[in-house]
Amino acid sequence: MKPNQKRTAIYPGTFDPITLGHVDVVRRGLKLFDRLVIGVAANPNKQPMFDLDTRLGMVCQTFAGDERIEAVSFDGLLVELARDQGANAILRGLRAASDFEYEFQMATMNRRLDEEIETAFVMAREDYTFVSSRFIREIASMGGDVSELVPEAVLPHLNKS
Repeated sequence: MKPNQKRTAIYPGTFDPITLGHVDVVRRGLKLFDRLVIGVAANPNKQPMFDLDTRLGMVCQTFAGDERIEAVSFDGLLVELARDQGANAILRGLRAASDFEYEFQMATMNRRLDEEIETAFVMAREDYTFVSSRFIREIASMGGDVSELVPEAVLPHLNKS
């Protein structure tokens, strides 16, 4: 790393929608990195509830005013996004041991694609180990209250669905 170069990480995900668990990972990541780029993946294979622009908008609203955080959408390889953004790391959150196997495989593949980009894992806060976007979508679709599990920016979108 060059002197005075900011330590930048990419935090990728579908964020369909962004949850307070994601926010927690970002806050933890800012203890390790100077700049975080949240990469909102197009990922049409997952058939997201919200379109890409809406997901990107919710992420941007959630972190509005924090100059250390930027959000971008992407649809290519994660390592290409990292290179384009000048990132030297990928940030990933782990909720439980079951997350580790998949994350380990992904980190190994990304290292194979670009050995200059490291992967950093942070553990989710205990309060959020059970939170997933899938659960949020399911609960909200049945009229359940998820207001304590998602940022304020998400609620109007869930209420529309």
